[in-house]
Amino acid sequence: MTLYRTLAPAALAALLAGPALALSCMAPDAARSYQRADEAAERYIVVHGTLAFDETKLPKTDLQDQGSIPESTPLPAQLTGMSLSAEGFTTPFDRPVTLDVRCFGPWCAGGSSGIEVLGFVELRESGPVLTLDPCSSVTIPDPSEQMLDQVIGCMKGEGCTPVQ
Repeated sequence: MTLYRTLAPAALAALLAGPALALSCMAPDAARSYQRADEAAERYIVVHGTLAFDETKLPKTDLQDQGSIPESTPLPAQLTGMSLSAEGFTTPFDRPVTLDVRCFGPWCAGGSSGIEVLGFVELRESGPVLTLDPCSSVTIPDPSEQMLDQVIGCMKGEGCTPVQ
């Protein structure tokens, strides 16, 4: 009976605690993102540039009411930079885009207006769309020179091997 009195409260506490919440993302990988876009049925262009948008319109995380968090929030934005061609990032790109801000459960994409991005812009009939997600799988903030060089290599067919 003593063992029961000792273990029962511990077992009950473990059951009531529930699972820990965490979002597990792979590190952003330019080659992996390029391959996904290249293999997709949708059309994409790759842009290295600066993103401008109203940060106050980003969805807010609400751990108490996760059902109220939208999976997708469209926001108007401006993307200014250079798009990828066979010669590298050489084609000017300065266009309005729609940000498709995604949430994975309670985790929502963040971002700052004025941030430099490596973005895989989907060309839809309604206009260009740039997806922001919590794992930076489609739009990579503050890309390194190595990432930019890697995407140029992918475009040139010089090898496009993801890091992970």
